[in-house]
Amino acid sequence: MQQIALEPVDAIRVTTVVDNVTDALLASTELAARPPLIGPAVANRFAEAGESPDMFRAEHGFSVLVTVERAGVRHTILFDTGVSEDGAAENLRRLSVDLRDIEAVVFSHGHFDHTMGMAGIAGALGARNVPLYLHPDAWNERRLTFEGRDPVSLPTPSRSAILGAGFELIEERRPSFLLDGALLVTGEVDRTTDFERGMPNQQALIDGEWTPDPLVSDDQAIVVNLRGRGLVVITGCGHAGMVNILRHARRVTGIDEVYAAMGGFHLSGANDDVIGPTVAELATLSPQVIVPAHCTGWPATHLIAATFPDAFVQNSVGTRFDLVAAEEGA
Repeated sequence: MQQIALEPVDAIRVTTVVDNVTDALLASTELAARPPLIGPAVANRFAEAGESPDMFRAEHGFSVLVTVERAGVRHTILFDTGVSEDGAAENLRRLSVDLRDIEAVVFSHGHFDHTMGMAGIAGALGARNVPLYLHPDAWNERRLTFEGRDPVSLPTPSRSAILGAGFELIEERRPSFLLDGALLVTGEVDRTTDFERGMPNQQALIDGEWTPDPLVSDDQAIVVNLRGRGLVVITGCGHAGMVNILRHARRVTGIDEVYAAMGGFHLSGANDDVIGPTVAELATLSPQVIVPAHCTGWPATHLIAATFPDAFVQNSVGTRFDLVAAEEGA
């Protein structure tokens, strides 16, 4: 594979808009700025003072706001949009984000817990020709199969609704550059491990027939090169496998150092024969920051926290991660 030169950036800010967990009692750290314990209030007739805190909403979904800075210029994208119609939009409002700053939206893949929040985002953005980057297989109609049970259909994003809302669709299977070459969308990820198996029980409707679709080929990540530190890799669900994704990012960019791995690691419900090798291989890559989220699951998160006590950071809706370039000569 031909390597792609990814421009180094001076800083990257990742703000968690949607995740499965919200914890107002988490303390801030050097990397993770937590929102105030009690933020702005809303009317509540059951409160003695007539109002109560307008708290962040957690849901089974994922969305992050990503801002990169290079030479004093900042650019912002939204990576995934969560599951409920207004969850991401409402949390962005609570974060006091000006949606006019969002230059593009990227879908990690087509699953509903990463795409259905487009309804609220479209309404909040208004009639703007914002580009939406996604893999063409994200439109596939899908279902999950279970032994002894009827298949479960998965909601599919609507091309017509997204186009009707004014978004510009950019569909790519190969890597794509955003933000003047400072952010890379991986496109399809090479599968090189024997323990990361995607979703064995998923099927897709292809040419009118339900066909096995275990690889979730539309699964893609975003990658930033933090000057002097290495790659910052953010996944949605990580269906391609976190190790596969990190290997792919290194191979595509030619940069071996992985500074941060963040997002869904797709290990919820996985067996030890998947979780163990994943964490062991992560150890060989030595990321300095690890933020498992969304579909990582408690057993895997617990093992990651125990294996990487200095790198692990607990995620929560509203958390802001500020990662900065290494100082000259450091």
